[in-house]
Amino acid sequence: MSTTSKARQRIDALLDDNSFVEIGGMVTARATDFNLKPNETPCDGCVTGYGVIGGKPVYVYSQDASVLNGTIGEMHAKKITALYDLAMKTGAPVIGLIDSAGLRLQEATDALNAFGAIYSKQALCSGVVPQITAILGSCGGGLALLTTLSDFTFMEAKNGKLFVNAPNALDGNEISRCDSSSAAFQAEECGNVDVVADEATVLTRIRDLIGFLPSNNSEGSDITECTDDLNRACPELAGCVGDTGIALSILADNNDFFELKPGYGKDMAVGFLKLDGVTVGAVANRSEICDEEGNVAEKLDAVLSKQGCEKAADFVSFCDAYDIPVLTLTNVKGYKATKCSEKGIAKAAAKLTYAFANATVPKVNVVIGKALGTAAIVMNSKSIGADMTFAWPTAMIGTMDSKLAAKIMYDGQGAEVINEKAAEYEALQLSALSAAKRGYVDSIVTAADTRKYVIGAFEMLFTKSEDRPAKKHGTV
Repeated sequence: MSTTSKARQRIDALLDDNSFVEIGGMVTARATDFNLKPNETPCDGCVTGYGVIGGKPVYVYSQDASVLNGTIGEMHAKKITALYDLAMKTGAPVIGLIDSAGLRLQEATDALNAFGAIYSKQALCSGVVPQITAILGSCGGGLALLTTLSDFTFMEAKNGKLFVNAPNALDGNEISRCDSSSAAFQAEECGNVDVVADEATVLTRIRDLIGFLPSNNSEGSDITECTDDLNRACPELAGCVGDTGIALSILADNNDFFELKPGYGKDMAVGFLKLDGVTVGAVANRSEICDEEGNVAEKLDAVLSKQGCEKAADFVSFCDAYDIPVLTLTNVKGYKATKCSEKGIAKAAAKLTYAFANATVPKVNVVIGKALGTAAIVMNSKSIGADMTFAWPTAMIGTMDSKLAAKIMYDGQGAEVINEKAAEYEALQLSALSAAKRGYVDSIVTAADTRKYVIGAFEMLFTKSEDRPAKKHGTV
């Protein structure tokens, strides 16, 4: 028995034409309590199987909301866990299309155990094969954990609902006041969602993402034929110090940069690009957001925030797990100074520091603006493990702004002395040249030549091998 419901249609739209092979199409629920009859649950509300995306094998499950509202019960979960077992054996990504009312009440403890079985498989698969989840309908209660146990989450902009507690169940809240289950809230306030779009675009963007990812943790960074000029000059990069999302698009092969979580932790841009056909993970400080016409739509401070650090740390950890090289573009002058940020910035910055220091993949850092204080150390500096560090001639690298440093060192002296010493401090202690003389910068390169130098560095580092002290795992 199979189904021609929307669940199957979504799979057909996601995969390459005629590539889907269904598994477990005859499965129905075993429970019969509360008038739940086996012949009323085709596929037990979940279509599972395998196919290909761009020629890459993937496993996919799609929940069928027309069967018991897509609720998860014993057999529903067994189909999903069986899919995970196959994925681990064969080394292929798992994609889940979520549209479910959650726990199947008629199956009680069997349904609870079903949730735990899926959680367990997701935990085992973490760092072994990529996991992608798309929320195309309701995803509430314990079902929300399926998305956050995944590596990447996509969400339909209007009909997608993601929540642990429904908006009306939150103390002092009502859905008209704050729809905490909406895509906008989950993407911009919580950082739980990587991409928000209409359903057709969500499925297309999942296909695009698969094109950047290795199929498993032993395959290494995805490599395709490069059709772009490896020595392409990028003079326009010099004007993109603020909006590094644009800078990364310019650097990328064929200007293709796949950004993740753009609405959360906006001071940090993260995502994937290809350089000489090789997938590279990118992390970049961002102080401006430009609109489609290239005009500055939003100004940000060039600082590290709690949200930005957490977003970047999770991303770097994913890249390291799958042997994807990491590129950073640094332009930071300190930490965000608000009461809200202060509650978590130390831990978040430590988490990002650990992620960079712990990563053994090739790491290249380009200082494109300011690199001041310990915030600059956090951003993949040479001292925490960057293999190659480049800087633009205009970069400022040091402890703090020159005028502030002069005021501290020459406190009480006149403005003329302060200005004179500030200029002297900037030349001696803040220039890219002074950092290069001490070995903290490997080469000073122009903005226009950045692409070819970065590609060359990653080619040189392609065979990098680095060990870490023997331990079960870190605790940061």
